[in-house]
Amino acid sequence: MNKELTTIDWQKLARYGLLWGVAAVYVSVIGMIESFSGRSIINNTLTLAQVLLFIPPIAAGYMIVNRKEIMPQDRNSVLMGGAAVGAISSAWVVLLIIVQGAIPGIRNVFINVSPALIEVLTFGLGFAGVFIYVAVTAVLGLIGASVHLLPDRGRRAVYNVVLTLLIAGAFGEIFTQVLRPLVGNVVVRALYTGGALNLVAAVVLVAIAGGLGWYRQENQARYEAFRGEIGTPRQKQVYQYQVAIGIILLLILPWIVGRFLSDVMVTIGLFIMMGLGLNIAIGMAGLLDLGYVTNYAVGAYILGILTTVPPDGSGYGFSFWIILPLCLFGAMSIGFVFGLPVLRMRGDYLAIATLGFGEIIRILAISEWLEPLAGGAQGVLYIPKPEIFGISFSNPQQLYYVVFAGCALVLYVSWRLNNSRTGRQWMAMREDEDVAQAMGINLVRTKLLAFTISAAAGGLAGGMFAAKLGTIFPTSFNILVSINVLSLIIVGGIGSIPGVIVGAIFLIGTPELLREFVEYRLLIYGAVLVWMMLARPEGLIPSAVRKRELKSGVDSL
Repeated sequence: MNKELTTIDWQKLARYGLLWGVAAVYVSVIGMIESFSGRSIINNTLTLAQVLLFIPPIAAGYMIVNRKEIMPQDRNSVLMGGAAVGAISSAWVVLLIIVQGAIPGIRNVFINVSPALIEVLTFGLGFAGVFIYVAVTAVLGLIGASVHLLPDRGRRAVYNVVLTLLIAGAFGEIFTQVLRPLVGNVVVRALYTGGALNLVAAVVLVAIAGGLGWYRQENQARYEAFRGEIGTPRQKQVYQYQVAIGIILLLILPWIVGRFLSDVMVTIGLFIMMGLGLNIAIGMAGLLDLGYVTNYAVGAYILGILTTVPPDGSGYGFSFWIILPLCLFGAMSIGFVFGLPVLRMRGDYLAIATLGFGEIIRILAISEWLEPLAGGAQGVLYIPKPEIFGISFSNPQQLYYVVFAGCALVLYVSWRLNNSRTGRQWMAMREDEDVAQAMGINLVRTKLLAFTISAAAGGLAGGMFAAKLGTIFPTSFNILVSINVLSLIIVGGIGSIPGVIVGAIFLIGTPELLREFVEYRLLIYGAVLVWMMLARPEGLIPSAVRKRELKSGVDSL
């Protein structure tokens, strides 16, 4: 057994603080601090650049308390260690400030280390600001560590406050667009100025979010008791009401949030369909498919070629509603054909083979051989919007309902398959193919069925994607589409239907909303993915089976 520490291990604490300090200096030298210094979270009080600088010392102070091999868990050690690790995390930034003043040519290497950056880091006070920066980081580290000393409801209140302020402030431009038609300009101006929260509005939000977090615990026991009433008439009735309210909210949502957010929701819906489809192959059947973009492209090109109406009248001009089922069946056929050569492959070999299929489709789309049909590099143009009874789904708010119907269909099929005999065969094959075959499961038929049904959702999404844009190009169907769909499944939770939905909202919706920070959007995206894999490898909403598998794997170590 490890001997319990009685004093702080200062050497390990210093290493830990310096490690967190790398994050602060990194966001500084790549230009994020200077770029975000003009973006306020709370008007004239807190900027996004300051938030980025404050996160490392707070995180270091918060997380150092959990490192029992570094420090004791008594109150004095927690406070002292938090302040110390926060101050130490400032070392790299302080060194950057000193080096910038001592070496005039440093910008030849680090072009973003500018006088404007140094002014932000020193709070506009010159070298004297260095001491203030160190003091601020020490206080922030102390605050981060002090969170552990609060009762459970106090910690929950702090989490609610921080999350609410960051979301309300960072997405201020989005909230103003949504709130203005609902509550009017007067209320919006009372809440936001220039896309940033007003100080009074921030205080009110802090009080509300903190109060909800503080008093939530009082209802926790009642909620757990309600969850324990599995299958009771009361629980079923409550769930029916919740589903009805959720559907009504989803149906009116486009007219609440406006055109921009409706367009974002359409994109999220397309990836939900693809995620649910790929989840059948990966989450249920255990078939790692990296060429899922193939089905997406096939659906898009089938709808584009058969519905396009060029000015010269040379197109086929079929109705969207007639061709959309063909997109689905066309993708299923491709999934069946591509599934035949890889029936004996498993794991990495299967992933590489399916990756090759995706490249085959991309190259065929730009080839001269199919150029008369698919348009080659020029793509397919003049794809009409869906119409029904004279109503054209021409804008995102209207097209949302087409995508919503597609998501509902794929969701229902996935749910039914998850609880069916076929679904249980896929899961048995995922666990161990040899054992599944010994139990009488036909692996050839089961694998082909998984590839075929999985492809259907991709073809459906591809057809709707073509109608959404009105034009399609081969560049729209690169490997990143497959990677994004796979990522949202992993982040949401492999094998979990709710996880796919949450993963799509998190990974597809957030980057769309961060277009204000387009230069650093992929960097933020990648950092969130890495953090997710370290902090919650089972996903945001894991399936019960996947959760048990990971837990048993950890327990066996």
